[in-house]
Amino acid sequence: MKKRYLVLSDGTVFEGYAFGADKTAIGELIFNTNAVGYIETLTDPTYYGQIVLQTFPMIGNYGIIESDFIGETKLSGYVVREWCQAPSNFRCEYDIDKFLKDKGVPGIYGVDTRELTYILRENGSTNAIICDEVPASLDEVKNYKIVGAVENTGSQEVSVYLPKTEIKKHIALVDLGSSKNLEVTLMDKGYKVTVVPYNFKAEDVLALGADGVILTEGPGDPKDYMSIAEEIKGLFGKLPMFGMGLGHQLMALSQGADTYKLSYGHHGSNQPAKIAGTARSLVISQNHGYVVCKDSIKKGEVSYYSVNDGTVEGIAYKADKAFSVQFEPTDEIIAEFLKGMEE
Repeated sequence: MKKRYLVLSDGTVFEGYAFGADKTAIGELIFNTNAVGYIETLTDPTYYGQIVLQTFPMIGNYGIIESDFIGETKLSGYVVREWCQAPSNFRCEYDIDKFLKDKGVPGIYGVDTRELTYILRENGSTNAIICDEVPASLDEVKNYKIVGAVENTGSQEVSVYLPKTEIKKHIALVDLGSSKNLEVTLMDKGYKVTVVPYNFKAEDVLALGADGVILTEGPGDPKDYMSIAEEIKGLFGKLPMFGMGLGHQLMALSQGADTYKLSYGHHGSNQPAKIAGTARSLVISQNHGYVVCKDSIKKGEVSYYSVNDGTVEGIAYKADKAFSVQFEPTDEIIAEFLKGMEE
């Protein structure tokens, strides 16, 4: 039981014990409210540059199952109240400690995650460091900023996925740092999918002859990627388009709207989003720290909003056959895009 420390940028120190990789890590500390699904959290590239705190007190009870991985591990550190050293599940391959070691991610357990979550909710997300010795200076922690998020998670080259059946339609999927399962899902439904790099040009996407465009989720501050927003602007109205997460934010920026950073973000699979103009809500998975400013929207109408804080969760651009959502889309929402594209 090696001592390890989580030190916040304001100097607050939480003492715990080490597991995972034997290294120091700095990142933006955020909390995730999932009760299950820690494997998906650990392999979600949109956590790039962040130290993830799990609010659920016991993590790792069903071990690590590689077939449940959704992408590459990009988080900087991991914080839990207790990690299960004897996982029990017939699918379990190894424990969470080995996973973190293999991925080079330091973890800390035995800390008061309820107190930490309270601090983040009251004061907002903060930078922090996981270390074996409390540093004399916290300047590096205070000055930390997530940079190169999309560059380090998004696709670097064009890839083509062909269905085994007759091709229904052709979709251009702009990968901004998403988990690697949407293209497979679309391929299995009979669609040809061309994965486009994050640094695409609008004319190159149009030259593919695709029937529609999907902009994926991704990490980072959307305003760091105004060049991508400009390329999206060149696609508007020319092809049916659907954006999610970062893709949603960049679509809004391309149409003159603004974005801002939330105090502590929405991170978890139990986030409620209300469908505008109805009494219906969805409980969906979200992982984002930025949102579109409602008052800045010049084009399109808000289609979803957060039940918790009223922030924008979706925008419909009906005249341009485009729409977007801030969250992980449901099968119903994906089907809505596919139907609109085929019509």
